[in-house]
Amino acid sequence: MYTKMVTNQEELQQAFMLRTEVFVQEQHVPVELELDEFDKKAIHVLIVNNNQAIGCGRILLEGDTAWIGRVAVRKPYRNQGIGKQLMREMMKIAKENGATVISLHAQIQVEPFYRKLGFIPHGEVFMDAGIEHIEMNLRANQKNRSHDSL
Repeated sequence: MYTKMVTNQEELQQAFMLRTEVFVQEQHVPVELELDEFDKKAIHVLIVNNNQAIGCGRILLEGDTAWIGRVAVRKPYRNQGIGKQLMREMMKIAKENGATVISLHAQIQVEPFYRKLGFIPHGEVFMDAGIEHIEMNLRANQKNRSHDSL
């Protein structure tokens, strides 16, 4: 199992298929909201196991802020540390690309997962695609036991 940045159209399609499986099929997010214009300028990351994408996410760079989103792990691989591995890699990539703040919109049910990685909730709960979310932020140079290796 390894983590990699997407470098070609085939890998990008694997990420899109995984996101469609998790967000559109499982969570009933409309496909036109899931796949959007930001995909063209994002850095996409995959976790691959036996030549199959089992996790994915994307990073959007805006000045000194990196927005992490579309984090998905295929159902049979959840609760095995895949999401944590994926997030650590994306946080590392964000920092390498000059981000001093890393932000995301967390679905409420996974807020504790992001808290363990050092993210802090900011603002009010809001609806996105019919699912409650909250903005969470992390200073890229912040040190804590969850991401000392960054």
